[in-house]
Amino acid sequence: MARKKLVSAMVSVTSFNEDLRRVMEPRTTTAKQRLKVIEELSNAGIHMGIMMGPMIPGLNEHEMQRIMKAGKDAGAKFTAYTFIRLNGAIKFLFHDWLYKNFPDRADKVWHLIESSHDGKVNDTRWGVRMRGEGNIAEMVRQQYRKYGKLYGMNEDRWELDTTIFRRPGEQGRLF
Repeated sequence: MARKKLVSAMVSVTSFNEDLRRVMEPRTTTAKQRLKVIEELSNAGIHMGIMMGPMIPGLNEHEMQRIMKAGKDAGAKFTAYTFIRLNGAIKFLFHDWLYKNFPDRADKVWHLIESSHDGKVNDTRWGVRMRGEGNIAEMVRQQYRKYGKLYGMNEDRWELDTTIFRRPGEQGRLF
């Protein structure tokens, strides 16, 4: 499938800080193990990427460079990230989680998230909601561009070959 450009994959890495990863993503594999997956699949010829997110100001956004570099070293060719947004009931769950796990910086983190979503912790606008706006979100965006360029990520215009894909049950073509 890889030789025929029918598959590519992304692996998410949230943090190299194991204490943070354990509370953010309990019962998940370590960043080190995720990088091993990237390396093995990349060595098998699969076009691999690394997904960073959610990037949370004051918790993990400062790790973006390290994550990109490690992803590149493991064989990732492209990257993406999401900036935290807290829609619906997630807002209350995250607030509770944040203040329980990081009482020393919870206020700061919460206000940084608000400042990145026009005073709220969620933004439903397409194209803005997963990137945020304002100074903090712009700093993360600039960091993403800078280190992406430094490590040669997202340089090639690689696309899957979808010419043999057909939806099940789709009517045949008339012309």
